[in-house]
Amino acid sequence: MSLQDEIIQIIDDVLMLNGQTDDFDADTGLLGAIPEFDSVAVVSLVTALEEEFGVAFDDDELNADVFATVGSLTVVV
Repeated sequence: MSLQDEIIQIIDDVLMLNGQTDDFDADTGLLGAIPEFDSVAVVSLVTALEEEFGVAFDDDELNADVFATVGSLTVVV
């Protein structure tokens, strides 16, 4: 499974989309495009990504551009 696929699965799990992410790709919009993707979901997603991949994000790294698409999020991870 690619990094992007793993991230998509985590998005599906965190947002409880029940497989609606099956057609997601790098260009799929996130913030502002998915109703379930709100500020609480962002925090939950960041926490899940940090736990899954053993990374820690600086607050400076995280802005709306990071969460624009699946691809932009994958680049940061």
